Amino acid sequence: MVFTLSVVISLRVPRRLKEELERLGIDYASELRAFLEELVRIKRAERLRLEMDRLREGIRRIEGNLSAEFIREDRDGR
Repeated sequence: MVFTLSVVISLRVPRRLKEELERLGIDYASELRAFLEELVRIKRAERLRLEMDRLREGIRRIEGNLSAEFIREDRDGR
């Protein structure tokens, strides 16, 4: 059995909105949890993309046929 720690995040919304969510039978706690999980996934992906772009800028472009050069070096080394 896996136990996870959780915390409470409080969100203030207009009363009419909460009443409408309840009237429509929307499980807003589950919906908000799913939304926040997706938001975190998107923001992580954005941050990783920016980091990859930054790293890519520092790498010089490889010219020519690198695999052929490796094969030649390997053959010459024997």
